Amino acid sequence: MSHAASSDPETLILRRHGQVQEIRLNRPHRLNAVTQVLYDELNDALTVAEQDPEVRVVVITGEGRAFCVGADLKEHKAGRTAFDRRQYLQGEQIVCKRLMQMKTPVIAAVNGFALGAGAEIALAADFLLMADSAQIGLPEVSIGNFLGGGVTWLLPRLVGLAKARELVFLGERIDGLEAVRIGLANRHYPDEDFLDAALAFAEKVAGKAPFSMALAKEQLTMSGERTLDACLTAELEGMMFVGTTRDWQEGIDAFAEKRAPRFEGR
Repeated sequence: MSHAASSDPETLILRRHGQVQEIRLNRPHRLNAVTQVLYDELNDALTVAEQDPEVRVVVITGEGRAFCVGADLKEHKAGRTAFDRRQYLQGEQIVCKRLMQMKTPVIAAVNGFALGAGAEIALAADFLLMADSAQIGLPEVSIGNFLGGGVTWLLPRLVGLAKARELVFLGERIDGLEAVRIGLANRHYPDEDFLDAALAFAEKVAGKAPFSMALAKEQLTMSGERTLDACLTAELEGMMFVGTTRDWQEGIDAFAEKRAPRFEGR
C-alpha cells in the first residue's frame, strides 16, 4: 500500500497499485475544490512518491463525481489578509511546478469536472486522460479572476495560441473527445471502468526505463525555453549517462532475446 506521510492526509486517499501511486483528491462534498490544506498535502504526497524508487508513475484523480472544480470559495472568508491569500495562491503554483518538474511521470485521470485550478493541475501533469463525460474548462477570466499554475506558459504549447485564447477568453468547458481532438488531452475512455483504463495506461508507462523517462520528461517539458544547441547537448549527455546504467544493458539484452525488458532503475 501507499507510504503516506507521518499521518493519513485529510484531503487525499493514497493507494498503491504495484509501481503506480494513486493520489485521489478527497473532498467530494465540495467536488474536490482546493484548499490550502489540499495543496500542502498534495505537495507532500508528490514528494514522497518522487523519493520512492518503487513508484514509477503517479496517477492523480478525484473521489466522487468531479476531478477538481477549482478554488473552494467557502474558504475565502472575511478576515483573510493579503499575505494569507498570496500563500494560498502560491500553493497552486508550487504544486503545478512540482508536477512539471518532478522526475516521476504524472498522469491526471480526469473523472469529472476539472475547472480553474483543477484544470491547471490536470494540465501540469505529463499525461491527461479524460472520462467521456468529464469536462475541462478555464472560467477564471469569465468571473474576473485570473489564471495560475503556469497555464499561460503551457496551454499555447499544447493547443496553439489561437485555441489557447479561445479556451481562456471564452471559458467554455470541453469534453474528453474534444480535448483529445485539439491536443489538450491524450486519451478519452468510457465512464464505466475509467479508472481501470487509466491504471492500465499507467502500467504501460511504468514499464519504461525510469532514468530515460526522467530525462525525456525534463527535456520535453523545458524544450520551449531552450535553443536547438542546448537540446542537442542535453540529448548527448543523456545518451552518455543512460549508457552507464544497468537498465541500458537490460534493454539491449531484452531486444536480443525478444522479450519485454525488466527495468530496475539502476
